[in-house]
Amino acid sequence: MNGMSVEQLINSLKSPKSVTWAFDEVIERYTERLYWHIRRIVVSHEDAQDALQDSFVTAYTNIGSFRGENEGSLTAWLYRIATTTALKVLKRRRRHIFASLDSVSAGLLSDYECEISPDADQIAVKLQRAVVALPMKQKLVFNMRYYDELSFEDISKITGDSVSTLKTNYHYAVKKVKQSVSELEYE
Repeated sequence: MNGMSVEQLINSLKSPKSVTWAFDEVIERYTERLYWHIRRIVVSHEDAQDALQDSFVTAYTNIGSFRGENEGSLTAWLYRIATTTALKVLKRRRRHIFASLDSVSAGLLSDYECEISPDADQIAVKLQRAVVALPMKQKLVFNMRYYDELSFEDISKITGDSVSTLKTNYHYAVKKVKQSVSELEYE
């Protein structure tokens, strides 16, 4: 199965006879990428595992609605499901009914601080602190562009935002991350 091309995989996903084993291949190919994408959003390992499992259940349940023809469309479809699922996890965390997703960042930062190992690379820790503190839209676009190395066009397919909006959010995110990391260096 690992030698299967993306086109063969997508065709197998569209066939009722082969969808189950083809989806097993999707899980094998995308678990690590989607786990880290979700983990950067929700921070907690346990929440990331739960959201990843829920994402795959949602994808499998809705595989009939997938209309893509190439790896980019499959990746975008899976990332859209994973992103939506991760944001639902964050929404459940909100203590106050009127709290915004951005207000959850303080709790995420606290969660992140708890998960830092004593031997962690301090530069990476500073970077993650800065990213976790970003407003949600900026954090999403930063994570997908910087860590997942997705194009703005692919991120647009995932989020539904225009490429120009995403570029603006990314620009501001990078600026804030640089500023935050440099401030942390002087503490």
